[in-house]
Amino acid sequence: MNNNISRRGFLKRLGIGTSVASLTLAGCKNATKAVSASPDLKEGEMTYRTNPKTGEKVSILGYGCMRWPTKPVEGGAEGEEEIDQEMVNRLVDTALENGVNYFDTSPVYCQGKSEKATGIALSRHPRESYYIATKLSNFNPATQSREASIEMYKNSMKELQTDYIDYMLLHAVGGGGLETLNQRYFDNGILDFLMKEREAGRIKNLGFSYHGDIEVFDYLLSKHDEYKWDFVQIQLNYMDWKHTAEEEPLSTNANYLYQELAKREIPAVIMEPLLGGRLSKVPDHIANRLKQRNPEESVASWAFRFAGTHPDVLTVLSGMTYMEHLEDNIHTYSPLNPLTEEDLVFLQETADIMKQYPTVPCNDCKYCMPCPYGIDIPANLLHYNKCVNEDNIPTSKQSPKYAEARRAFLVGYDRSVPKLRQASHCIGCRKCVHHCPQEIDIPAELHRIDEYVEKLKQQII
Repeated sequence: MNNNISRRGFLKRLGIGTSVASLTLAGCKNATKAVSASPDLKEGEMTYRTNPKTGEKVSILGYGCMRWPTKPVEGGAEGEEEIDQEMVNRLVDTALENGVNYFDTSPVYCQGKSEKATGIALSRHPRESYYIATKLSNFNPATQSREASIEMYKNSMKELQTDYIDYMLLHAVGGGGLETLNQRYFDNGILDFLMKEREAGRIKNLGFSYHGDIEVFDYLLSKHDEYKWDFVQIQLNYMDWKHTAEEEPLSTNANYLYQELAKREIPAVIMEPLLGGRLSKVPDHIANRLKQRNPEESVASWAFRFAGTHPDVLTVLSGMTYMEHLEDNIHTYSPLNPLTEEDLVFLQETADIMKQYPTVPCNDCKYCMPCPYGIDIPANLLHYNKCVNEDNIPTSKQSPKYAEARRAFLVGYDRSVPKLRQASHCIGCRKCVHHCPQEIDIPAELHRIDEYVEKLKQQII
């Protein structure tokens, strides 16, 4: 750590006590030496955290397998794509060569194809060289029976080409409240089944990923003595971090979520450290602010360092579609340079500035897809967010560079989202709303975007 701040002072700034800092901040001395896949990778040891239950050394950088690269289907219809397995293999090889050993997937990622692609890539390497995390993603009522849920669990092992799961999660608990939680995991006896699978050794660690209803989060933690959660996956980033645990809403207060886990000594797995990519594509003046403080590091590295600085974090997930993203994150965590107290203050001030921008809190998770009316929901929301971040949201004809900003928004919209998949086709059926872990009123946002687009076209703004 930086010599200007003691460990006790550092932990106090984070809001936790030294007694619960059970996971090492330093890189494992026996860690695999990084092997550069390109000249841009710096040599160094990946930082590892120790699983307090198993003693496993888990890389602080975890690979999120939700956004594997795709390519056009040869001979397929226009716009039809499939996972680019060759590129997935290259990404996995590079990750493993540089010390990344945690891979997080789900039966529903990549339109149901992530587990198979992940299994193909990983099975080319010794099984003991990596940890697999997957989930029981029984969102659909048709998959919530005991039989269907067990079949989903067994199919995950088949697709991943393994006979055990290192980290198994109840997927996205919180949506729908306690009633839905009971339907998915309690009434059908599936949680009891998974606990027996843990006893049998086919599941090494059992936990849950949390989205939404704080009552569900608190309820599951209140049952920790009974279920003995080995880890919990939460969303944590410097935009969601509140100064005190009393700040509302608690459901999105990363400080509260993290501290509740830390005081029970439950390791945290972090998702959305970049808030759906938004913390790597910040407005220019924010990027300049970050670069002035640390010219040699990427904008995204600030978010990853923030997540990794917390000592009870086991691993930080990143959905790395492109090699340059993987290389940058390896650079950031080989080894991790924890944020100082001054860095934390600076980053919180940066977050306060960014909160003045009215972006839609879409993380591009694609849980809302497919839309029955063909709308590309994430693409619509992300284009709007991109224009907000680039200051291409003209509010009146008197605005400076109105014509330039208007053209950038409209031309970019047509390029980013095919006309038949734009917001104008939303009929407000609201089927998407129930699947959104961020609780976005998606139809309202789409209608707002559509009205804005029409006003821009008619130049009545």
